[in-house]
Amino acid sequence: MKNQMNQLFKDKRSVHVLYAYNELDKYIEQAVSYIEDAVMAEEYVIFIENEPLFRLINKELSSRLAEDQMEFVHWVNNFDFYYSSGNYHPPAILDYFNKMVEPYIENGTSFRSWAHVEWASMKDPLHIIEDFERIVDEAVNTLYFPLICAYEGLKMPDHLIKILLETHPYVLKDDNFTVSDEYQLPSGQR
Repeated sequence: MKNQMNQLFKDKRSVHVLYAYNELDKYIEQAVSYIEDAVMAEEYVIFIENEPLFRLINKELSSRLAEDQMEFVHWVNNFDFYYSSGNYHPPAILDYFNKMVEPYIENGTSFRSWAHVEWASMKDPLHIIEDFERIVDEAVNTLYFPLICAYEGLKMPDHLIKILLETHPYVLKDDNFTVSDEYQLPSGQR
């Protein structure tokens, strides 16, 4: 699974993955592995995560990577990221992200991203999440970078799962990496 996903990142670059996790230990293991693989490929990682989990992940990374390798990891607090405008507003989130990646793009620097979306904290209607994921999918294809969107599987209602499968071409669940049969290409790419 790991080799299949890494090969896809090399071959295609514009890879948008839904990661539905159920166990925190596996989540930390996947995040650490994703970051470590990026660093070994000399790619930067924009890691959008909550502070308590980032501390756990960072501790594990610090035991595996040298200090200069840790400079490849750019942590962004996920609450600040998703609520940068005061509420969950997809255009503001995209604007925040574009400003963040602008130096990488201008310098031709390869990067990957990981975004932990904490559903339990969202009180917004699901269509906003669908709008956001469609915007993100387009950004992944326009800017050519791999992105994993992590959602806690047990907290996702069925209608959210359907939306996420329609907006992510790839799905990672536990150690199983597959193509989403329900993915729908953005309207401009059909």
